[in-house]
Amino acid sequence: MHIIGLLAVLIALPILGILCAWLGLDAAGVDSLRQQMQTVLPGYLVTSGWLALMVTLGVALVGGAAAVAISLFEFRGKRFFSWALLLPMAMPAYVCAYAYTDFLQYAGIVQGTLRGWFPGFRFDVRGLPGAIFLFVFTLYPYAYLLARNALSERGTHLMEAARMLGTPLRERIVRVALPLARPALMAGAALALMETLADYGVSAYFGLTTFTTGIYKAWMVLDDRIAAAQYASALLLFVAVLLWLERREQQRMRFSSVRGHRGDDGGAEARLPVLGGGRAVLAWLVCGLPVLLGFVLPVLILLQLWWGELGRTAQTGFEGGSASLFSFSRYAGWVWNSFRFGGMAALVAIVLALSLCFAQRAGGMSRVSGWLLRGVARLASMGYAIPGSVIAVGILLPVAWLQAMWPAAGLGVLLTATSLGVIYAYLVRFTAVAVQSVEAGYTRIPASVDEAARTLGSSRGAIAWRLHVPLLWRSLATAALMVFVDVVKELPATLLLRPFDTDTLAVIAHNLARDERLGEAALPALSIVAVGLVPVLVVMRALDTRKN
Repeated sequence: MHIIGLLAVLIALPILGILCAWLGLDAAGVDSLRQQMQTVLPGYLVTSGWLALMVTLGVALVGGAAAVAISLFEFRGKRFFSWALLLPMAMPAYVCAYAYTDFLQYAGIVQGTLRGWFPGFRFDVRGLPGAIFLFVFTLYPYAYLLARNALSERGTHLMEAARMLGTPLRERIVRVALPLARPALMAGAALALMETLADYGVSAYFGLTTFTTGIYKAWMVLDDRIAAAQYASALLLFVAVLLWLERREQQRMRFSSVRGHRGDDGGAEARLPVLGGGRAVLAWLVCGLPVLLGFVLPVLILLQLWWGELGRTAQTGFEGGSASLFSFSRYAGWVWNSFRFGGMAALVAIVLALSLCFAQRAGGMSRVSGWLLRGVARLASMGYAIPGSVIAVGILLPVAWLQAMWPAAGLGVLLTATSLGVIYAYLVRFTAVAVQSVEAGYTRIPASVDEAARTLGSSRGAIAWRLHVPLLWRSLATAALMVFVDVVKELPATLLLRPFDTDTLAVIAHNLARDERLGEAALPALSIVAVGLVPVLVVMRALDTRKN
């Protein structure tokens, strides 16, 4: 149990390191903070605030409208849209940014056509409005999925009851469906907001002054570790508030979805209104535009960029000039690095998750040690909601302190620009994903199974390895898959901590796009999308299985 507690402390250490940065604040630090408040902090607050507000509203609007259309109405194409609306979950926002930057460039066909119709027209997607657009149409599935589940469980039945009482359709949606879906929409919007605050790729590529880009600039450009820690702690505080709000809405959502007896289980016998004519067209627009703008169009743009790059490469040769970046060996190296980091992080994450969940399930600890383990485990579970740049600073800052105190220990060599440091950052951020999956699996294993095994003389290790692992293999496989995909898409932590000359698909796509080599960035970007489709397909299959 002491070893498991130590592992939990190590997972939570970067978060504690960020908070401890304020303990050593001296007069120089106070003066630096005052200067930041007069110069860069107002810009970070304004940009991040507007981004957070508009993305929250947009995600709730787009996701809520799609959920209402799918859950409460029947129309042609509904089955297709019900799963197609999840496809943008596979599209990282920074990949979408690369696609739309090329598609909407000033010399492109879109703006050229619009200038022909409207002389003087000009639109630059690389700004705050463009970032809001990208985040809304890549993150709305969070709100859509949760609101759809809430409305499917109780919405159809209550809508049918309101119809029988003579309530018009518009009143049924406004007074019944939307209040019922509000906790789910708020929870989904909070998740989307945390992803927005954690983003680095879009903000850096568009040149936005957000807290995430400020952390990276303070650490890597200005070499001001204290300022980076202060920005990170402010962002950490905001994320903690969001987590509290999200958990509160999740509890309200669970309360609102309590089912009654089988005849009152969410409207299984209720008849859904059938849409036709103009209303059906409106439903297609509500469901089709998010899929088109958040997935189909960016994929087509990236495929066109890739095809054009292949044509240029065929003319110059794979080993000539800039086309050498497109050689198979280099691409295979990026894929290998991404899959190597993802595989190692996934393997260690499921071992940690199984150990933590088993320790909490097994009991046998003193009240103090049990309370401590649960507290540290809860702190560690915040990792998924914390931006990768914050975690990277939380790792590098304590390492710098310890290296200054004990130079002979070599901690900086172990965790700075090494695979070990990258894997550690991934575990801090994504172990929470594995823990949630394993905890869900443990709820399906009765405690009597453990008691019977202990009665037969089985040790704790035998119970975990020979009994729990076979019963939890689906949960463990799901946890490994989710961690693997998240690692492949992770950008800021990899940028800050990766070994030298070790690029992943996310890093190389970001670097090439930053250098305006979008054609070369298309292949690694498409590869990230292909990997991201795997968990989306798993979710689709789970929804179909539950529906059947």
